[in-house]
Amino acid sequence: MEARISRLEAIVGQIGEAVLATTETIDCLTERVDALAIQVQHQGQQIQQQGYQIFAVSDAVQTLAQAQSDSLEQLGQLTETLRRLATAIEAADH
Repeated sequence: MEARISRLEAIVGQIGEAVLATTETIDCLTERVDALAIQVQHQGQQIQQQGYQIFAVSDAVQTLAQAQSDSLEQLGQLTETLRRLATAIEAADH
């Protein structure tokens, strides 16, 4: 009988050790998952910030393109005015 009790005590001890080892493993995995979650959250924030920056750059490029278009139109008008002026000067000289 004592041998059975001793054997049961050993089995219960082994089960306890296995439970402790499993608990430690789960705790370690929990810490890793938490660290990964924080890392993913930071990366999400960085991606969101990059999205804002891309939008701002896109808006600036669009504004710049419009300004260049306006400048080209004004340059065209100026060129036409200078051409007319040159024509008028030539006509006055003759």
